[in-house]
Amino acid sequence: MTHSTDEQAIEPSGEPFATLEEIYVRARERLDADAWAVLDGGAGAEQTLRDNLAALRRWSFRPKYLSGVTNLITSTTFVGIDLAFPVLTAPIGGDGLFHERGQCETAAATAMAGIAPVISEASRFSLETVAAASDGPKVMQLHAWGEPDEFLALAQRACRAGYAALCVTIDCPTLGWRERAMSRRYLVPEEQWSGNYPATGASAAHRLISGFGSDWTWETLAQVRRRLEVPLLVKGVLTAEDAELAVGAGVDGIVVSNHGGRQLDCLPATMDQLPEVVDTVRGRVPVAVDGGIRRGSDVLKALALGADVVLVGRLTAMALAAGGAVALSAALRLLRAEFERSMLLAGRRSLKDIDRSMVRLSAAAAQ
Repeated sequence: MTHSTDEQAIEPSGEPFATLEEIYVRARERLDADAWAVLDGGAGAEQTLRDNLAALRRWSFRPKYLSGVTNLITSTTFVGIDLAFPVLTAPIGGDGLFHERGQCETAAATAMAGIAPVISEASRFSLETVAAASDGPKVMQLHAWGEPDEFLALAQRACRAGYAALCVTIDCPTLGWRERAMSRRYLVPEEQWSGNYPATGASAAHRLISGFGSDWTWETLAQVRRRLEVPLLVKGVLTAEDAELAVGAGVDGIVVSNHGGRQLDCLPATMDQLPEVVDTVRGRVPVAVDGGIRRGSDVLKALALGADVVLVGRLTAMALAAGGAVALSAALRLLRAEFERSMLLAGRRSLKDIDRSMVRLSAAAAQ
């Protein structure tokens, strides 16, 4: 596989990529078949992967014209983190597959964009190395497995390194059944995801790979939360029941997620579940969402359905593959530009003006 460099992300004209599609195409050209199977594939028959994309297409906008919209306000604050626009990059495990500097490039690009990355625990690089890659705010993602003391040890390392918040992933007691990579007899090399584990330890990580599951419960999460001094997000919530349990456990934010269709297949699309979670939470904690978001108009749809912010994962990984921080910076600029253009065309000046009244199910979807 050929790793990307900043110089390779610039077109001969000297201009960055003109569209997000160009970035996706470049990523496909640069990655070998094994890495592409990991990035582009999902779990099982990949039904959830397809449904995430289809769910966004089912919604259309109800614009308000002659609204006097000029200067847009897109900045927001999420769990104490200031964002120039309501996007974070999602955690990417095995990041060294996509760029030789992995999430270090993500940290640099998000700082330039005025947003924050959620950094994966399963990284080629230690969390301290990624923290040092930029001065921007960062969120550290950890898994809900292993002994709580193992989790807390990593959490304390993240706090010492300056991470502004933590994000615990609850939908990954073991790896999903990922047939596209399995059909190639391919496992992500350990050096691409083990940067945060000691060379002779990694007991929690090996439990994950071996399929032993997790004995964590919501009470475990509540106990962990009480011992943390920074905000804690919970990622992987899809139902009203789990949303209520998450709030009861004391979390500071919820991420509606089906792991991008990479864990349990045949889960509902995140955009189909987002209103249920938002209506259950009723503003007690902020709600984020990921899954299938590929362009700025998708961001606007997610906010209209109730999300406070969105996370973008495959978009981030593809940009890293296309050209590291340079390509990811271009991707985030394009994502923001289309989001702002969509806001303007829909007649919404600020994030406060975005609500469920501005979207409707397409006629075909409503039948």
